[in-house]
Amino acid sequence: MPRLALYTFGVLKSPLTDPTPLTGELLDRGRAVYRHIGEHPGYLGRAEAAGGGPGTHFDLDWGAWGEFVVPAWYGKGRTVRTAALDATLSLWTDSSSACDAIYTGVHREALSRRYDWFERTGHPSYVCWWVSDDEIPRWVDGVSKLEHLHDHGSAPHAFTFHHSFTPQGTPATIEALGPRSHRVQ
Repeated sequence: MPRLALYTFGVLKSPLTDPTPLTGELLDRGRAVYRHIGEHPGYLGRAEAAGGGPGTHFDLDWGAWGEFVVPAWYGKGRTVRTAALDATLSLWTDSSSACDAIYTGVHREALSRRYDWFERTGHPSYVCWWVSDDEIPRWVDGVSKLEHLHDHGSAPHAFTFHHSFTPQGTPATIEALGPRSHRVQ
C-alpha cells in the first residue's frame, strides 16, 4: 500500500541559535508540535538524525533518509551559528491523516504564527508525494519535488493538500478541506 511522503521547508528570519525570545518560542513550539504529530493517527515516522547530537541539518547523519540538502533558492547559512531554516521529512499512511495533523491542534496554532518566524519567500513551504510501502523518502527527493511544485504546480508526483492526487495519479479531494480550490499556499 503506498504511503504519503511530506517534506516541509521554511527560511527563518533569524538563525536557530539567535538568543531572542522569539527564536526560543519557535523551538519550544517545535518540540510540542513534534510530540503531537508523533501521536497522530496515520503518522508513521520522520527523518531524525542518528544520535541527535549537536550540529546543523547539514552535518548530521540522517541514515536511510539520506544526506540533508536544501532547495536552490535557500541562500542563508549552513553552519551552527548561521543556519536559518526548518525542514521536516515524514511518512504517513494517507493524505487525510497528514492533513488533519497539520491543520488541527498545536500545529495549526503554530501555523497561525508562521510569519513571526519564517520569511515569505514566494516558494511553497511543503510538498507531498506517494512512495511504495518499502521506500524511505530522502531529503533530495523532497527538495526536487518542492522545486518542481514551485516551477510547475501540483502534479501526481508533487502536490499539496489543496491540489492532491491519489496514489494512482488521479485528482483527489481531502475531506477536511472540501472541494478542490485554487487557494494560494
